[in-house]
Amino acid sequence: MNDTPRLRSAYPSTPPSARNGGNGGNYNQASTVGGGPTRPLVPLPTQTGPGNGATGPVIPFDIVDAPSQRLYALAFYAGLLLWRCHDYWTLLSNESDSLTLFMKWVIIDGIFLFGLPGLKIPWLEWSSSTMTMLFLTHAFIDGLLMFRIPVPLEGWLVALTKIMYDRELSVSERRVKPAAILHNSSLILGKQIIHILPEGSAILNPSHTPFCLDSTRPSIQLPIRINQTNPVMIELLRFDLDSNLNETLVIPAKEIKRMKKQAEKSHAKNDPNSPRVLNWSVKKTGLYRLQKVVDESKLEVQRISSDTLVVACPRASVKAGPADRCKGELSDLVLEVYGTPPLKLKYSKLINKEDHGVSFQTLQPENLVSPLARQRTSGALISTDRADVSWARSQRVEVPLNETLSTIGGWLYSIEEVHDACGNVVNYTQRHEAKERSAYKAARLEQGFVVHERPRAVLEGCDPQNPLKIAEMESTVLPVRLRFTDQTDITHNPHTLSYLFTPQSKLEANGEHAADATTQEFTIKDVHQRPRIQLPGLYTLRSVSSSFCSGEILEPASCVLVNPPEPDLSITAEKIYDKCAGSSIGLVVDLDLIGTPPFHVRYNSHREGGRVVPKLVTVERLRGQLELKPQEAGHYTYEFLDVGDAVYVGHSLKHKNLVLEQDVKPPASARFFDVRPKRRACIEEPVSLDVKLLGEGPWILEYELVHGGKRRKHKIQDIQSNDYTIVTDPLVNGGEYSLALVSVTDKSGCKVFLEQEVKIEVRRQRPKAAFGQLENKWTTLTLEGKSIKLPLRLTGEPQWTVSFRNLDHPTAPVRREKLQYPNDVLEVNAPGVYEIVEVHDAVCPGSVDDSANTFEVSWIARPNIKVADSVTVEYREQKHVKTEVCEGAEDSLELTLSGTPPYHVKYEQRLKPDRGSVSLSKKEFTAGLGAASIRMETSQAGLYEYKFSELSDHLYDHDSRSNSPLLVQQRVNPRPSGSFRDVGKTYTFCKDEDETDEIIPLTFSGIAPFHLEVAIKQHTVLKPEIINIPLIDSKHYDLHIPHRVLALGSHTVSFRTVRDARGCKCKYGDDAPHVQVNVADIPAISPLDSHIDFCVGDRISYTLSGKPPFNVFYTFENTARKATITTTNFRRIAEKPGNFTITAISDGASGTCKARTNITKLIHEMPSVKISKGKTAVVDLHEGGETQILFEFGGTPPFEFTYTRSTNAQKGKRSVIIETKQETSYEYSKTIRASDEGTYEVVAIRDKFCAFSTQRAPGKTGQKLLQYR
Repeated sequence: MNDTPRLRSAYPSTPPSARNGGNGGNYNQASTVGGGPTRPLVPLPTQTGPGNGATGPVIPFDIVDAPSQRLYALAFYAGLLLWRCHDYWTLLSNESDSLTLFMKWVIIDGIFLFGLPGLKIPWLEWSSSTMTMLFLTHAFIDGLLMFRIPVPLEGWLVALTKIMYDRELSVSERRVKPAAILHNSSLILGKQIIHILPEGSAILNPSHTPFCLDSTRPSIQLPIRINQTNPVMIELLRFDLDSNLNETLVIPAKEIKRMKKQAEKSHAKNDPNSPRVLNWSVKKTGLYRLQKVVDESKLEVQRISSDTLVVACPRASVKAGPADRCKGELSDLVLEVYGTPPLKLKYSKLINKEDHGVSFQTLQPENLVSPLARQRTSGALISTDRADVSWARSQRVEVPLNETLSTIGGWLYSIEEVHDACGNVVNYTQRHEAKERSAYKAARLEQGFVVHERPRAVLEGCDPQNPLKIAEMESTVLPVRLRFTDQTDITHNPHTLSYLFTPQSKLEANGEHAADATTQEFTIKDVHQRPRIQLPGLYTLRSVSSSFCSGEILEPASCVLVNPPEPDLSITAEKIYDKCAGSSIGLVVDLDLIGTPPFHVRYNSHREGGRVVPKLVTVERLRGQLELKPQEAGHYTYEFLDVGDAVYVGHSLKHKNLVLEQDVKPPASARFFDVRPKRRACIEEPVSLDVKLLGEGPWILEYELVHGGKRRKHKIQDIQSNDYTIVTDPLVNGGEYSLALVSVTDKSGCKVFLEQEVKIEVRRQRPKAAFGQLENKWTTLTLEGKSIKLPLRLTGEPQWTVSFRNLDHPTAPVRREKLQYPNDVLEVNAPGVYEIVEVHDAVCPGSVDDSANTFEVSWIARPNIKVADSVTVEYREQKHVKTEVCEGAEDSLELTLSGTPPYHVKYEQRLKPDRGSVSLSKKEFTAGLGAASIRMETSQAGLYEYKFSELSDHLYDHDSRSNSPLLVQQRVNPRPSGSFRDVGKTYTFCKDEDETDEIIPLTFSGIAPFHLEVAIKQHTVLKPEIINIPLIDSKHYDLHIPHRVLALGSHTVSFRTVRDARGCKCKYGDDAPHVQVNVADIPAISPLDSHIDFCVGDRISYTLSGKPPFNVFYTFENTARKATITTTNFRRIAEKPGNFTITAISDGASGTCKARTNITKLIHEMPSVKISKGKTAVVDLHEGGETQILFEFGGTPPFEFTYTRSTNAQKGKRSVIIETKQETSYEYSKTIRASDEGTYEVVAIRDKFCAFSTQRAPGKTGQKLLQYR
């Protein structure tokens, strides 16, 4: 028994050592039982240890026994469950990554579940299919947990119970399934299906898509749209564009089948009726027309006339031209366009990489008559009897472009697009973006060239009348000047200058070139490079050119080069004697010069005992005179060193030893210190002039002042100093004065007459200053903080110094400004009245025009906001306080805005509720006028504060320094409320009690006194009774319900409105506080529905008053029945038609006493309808045919029914309702005629009392009671 083979999942057999006491007995020995011989058993394999085979557990049982291993595995699994729950809780708290946790636990469960059988623990070695099911179950649970998928277990159980057991008590006191009654499919039976046989059509290129062929598109797919047909043969007519011949192209059935199979790929399998487009490959140009289409029935399919042109794709190119042009030339470009006319070409022009726009040209050959040039009114382009398609041939048109190249630099013409008459467009710009520039040029789609400036040459500073003079054996540059627009262009574009030369000895008598004049060329590679010339003669510019363009020679173009003689000097001297004293006072030296004036003679003057003084005298002519009259007495030596002229410099005279000596005693003399010939002075002011006196003092000085033809002489005696200042009287008249030194007499008594005089220009008037006007006034408005320039009107001589001040700031220092122009401006940046204080020009102080010495600068007022005057707003404690309002009331705040509209206002709304934390919200609005209204927030009670913090208008942004916040405060009083002290309590009153009021305690919140309005509604009455109770002085009140408003049955007493002393009103809706009041003396039953007629499937409901349980007695189908009810509601479902009458009722309190009643309800059968005898009828019609549809009814006339026409059902596609109609029948049958395709079905039927519909809204039954009055 112990050696019986066991399953792997069974408990392990007892080891042999345990059975045999540890001795290794021979299991194969024969043994006897009962003394009888037995046959030896077949030896079984013994259990092996861990090292003897692979069939034992991983952990030997002698280390951990099998039950312990199972316990450890279970404990490990429990630990995994706890870990899984911890991750789920963390996921709910921290919003971790659901996908990561889901993958983590799927991997852990897989390792655990698929690794557990590998341990070979007894009872835990399941099959692979079992392990797979366990793994999928764990993965499903992991998904529910980690992705937080809610599991509605309670709802599932309720739904399952509802499905398994859904029963209600019927009027016959047996349980029935409501679904079987409500969803009675036998009420509407039958339908009629009408098929309209389709008529096919075919059209070529329905979208009028243009097609063209070229090397990149050797073929196109010509679309043929077919509708409701399966063609087996298609014929196309092709007109050749070159020969006008036509040919018939037949598409065989095999090719059509292939094209249709290809077209089916773009349509769903359940869409067999939509049109199909067959694409046929075309490789030749021509005009194609659909000539014939034959379907499977060998009938010709209707064709829609439509011609399609397949032409050669339009193309364009630019004829190549030179890459370099000169300014002023014509562009001389030719654009070649090839295609079907009329053509349209789009090209662009770039000059120096600047886009100069896109140009369009419409090209059309002369005498072209093409149907494509006018709007198409039909699909046919030509008539069959007169097939001329020559207008569709591609033609070559050349477009010359000749415009003057007036701008130097790089020019680039590029072809961008070309259109043909069919609508084919070739866009080279897109192709260009996909290709390299080299390929773009190779296609001759652009032409670029460089426009160069023409050089010009002119001689400067030399002409035949003004020759160029240089010294012999020296050279100079030919004074030619090249005029460039771009100075750097010459570096890479050398210029060639050509000029004629004739030596001076060979010039013609008239000064022109000799016949054998030589032509010389010079290459200029630098802007400063010029040809050098040395030989005297006539040089004339002949031509100038660059590497690209010939130039222009401007006048003067000729120059004469001469070598004048060297300069030389000879002198003669004569002493100068004083006529009075008779002594020598100097020398007069005559200078005789040879050379080219002007001359520069350099000599040294040396006074004995003094230093050598070098001096230079310039002589403008060939003869000159030099007076040597020293101012101081002594022996003087004069040595002439060298002479230079306009050509030669510093020709030495030392070899001629030109030296002069003299002894000098100078006479009396006087001269002005300031050697300027003219001085300026201001009117009515004296003039001071410094005089230097020479000779021996004391001196007598005579001078005269001349003005206006009058001469006034002055004599000054006994002048002891060499320096004297002449001060005139104030010069009261404007104009020119002359002050001349007349004579001077020194100690010797010799009177010397003087000739030196000074011109004094006296200003005729003083400078003036005044403000100019802005817009004809001396006032202006400007933005705050913005500088403004005040115009000035100044007379006098620049520069003026103007002092001004701001009268609005008398303590501010006076400002001074230096001004250069008579109509200059003063820049100020502050408001006020500015006054000009004084003015001074470059010479004289001036005066200010009193009529225009002030200018007023005002700032445009910044925007301002304030609360409009209103009786509902008062100002106190630095804020506006608005009248209190009630919670939920409509209120607004009127604001007044000043400034420049529109205005933009930002404000904060702060609420401090009566209970809770403070809330803050920021809002803003824009106002177009000076008045604005904002809605006050009253949705929550509390103290509201509105802080208008930012204000800006059209001119000013918000400035917190200029605009102080506007505060508005308003208290919103809470609504009063009322409640029943015992919420949810049901009050029971008896009808037969004394006529006393019933009391219900109430509680109020708010400010007393209160005004209360309550509604008392009986469940069977639509209109409630309203009771008004004014002046309730306490928050606790006992509501007295008059007995007169209570009737037998259940009532709902609810709050309608509550108003307190502040005028705040709380109006209740459907969720108002309420209590139930039941009025009964004996049990009573009241129907919840007042009508009498019901339909099968309706629920007849009553409300019971009294003390449960109730016994309800009624009759149905002339059978008395009894129902025991434990609640206050009695409801039965109408299972079948009949008369349902309540006869009596009793409750638990009344015992056997019954309340007699007679409440009768009539249950009517449901109406029914059949189409085609309740079966499905299929009718096939041709277009224009019609058939009849028979409707048969059951129920009570009149009948109203609704039927639909929907699309016929197709495989894999649901029917769609096309139209819905309603009909009325006063008989039990009706016939209508139909000619439209579709499935006709009745979806709703009603008779005099009831209705049934197969189209139900969720939660609605399929029938209803109908009332006819």
